[in-house]
Amino acid sequence: MEIQTLTPDNILEYGFCGYKDATKHKEMARKADWYREYYPRGLRINALVTPDDGSQGMIEYIPGEFAHRPVSAENYMFIHCLFVGYKKVYKEQGYGSLLLNSCIEEARKLGKDGVAVVTRKGSFMAKQDIFIKNGFEVIDKRKPDFQLLGLNFNSTENTPHFLDGVLEDYREGLFILRSPQCPYTEKNVRAMAETAKAMGMQPQVVDLSDHKAAQRNPSPFGSFALIYNGEVLSQHPISNTRFQNIMKTISS
Repeated sequence: MEIQTLTPDNILEYGFCGYKDATKHKEMARKADWYREYYPRGLRINALVTPDDGSQGMIEYIPGEFAHRPVSAENYMFIHCLFVGYKKVYKEQGYGSLLLNSCIEEARKLGKDGVAVVTRKGSFMAKQDIFIKNGFEVIDKRKPDFQLLGLNFNSTENTPHFLDGVLEDYREGLFILRSPQCPYTEKNVRAMAETAKAMGMQPQVVDLSDHKAAQRNPSPFGSFALIYNGEVLSQHPISNTRFQNIMKTISS
């Protein structure tokens, strides 16, 4: 078992987020380009590499100033993603804490004030349990179930908090926000946009191309939002079927 820090040169070799074949998945190339852009700013992905089954987990983190979530976390290391176990045999074996500690150790080495992460009970984000187990505390909340957790190294008033996001630009019409930080948005967003057009709508796909745009996202999820007439309908990527059902309910 080995923790391998991915670089822009080898990220496609190891794979990430459950994707392994860049020739089949356009979203891999998109995220690899984003990784190449933010790697010099401190973005890192540490992969849990097994001798028999290849990559079986990862943690992605970045200095808080560049977080792709609507948070203020200056001089904190900010975790985007943490998960383990594409195969069940690797779950609940302590590997999640192993990955988490690799981030904590780097944050200490770099003189950060601490480490922060957004968690939730729903889909597409880690739950708070593993972080609470490793000393994190809840420091801020947003509806419906988002929690900002922090592990503070020093006695400091510099505490991370959620930003409010901006809804003013999304008051009229259908908007689908996406960021290359989350590769799952690529296929889903394309299908939703096509379905919306077939339903007689004019969807606007908004690319959150950098951290400043992601930090203005009205959804605490940061890298996605489905917004219709100023209301956030989904905080995370959804299937095309789920999208159809939501829009049929809205238009009926």
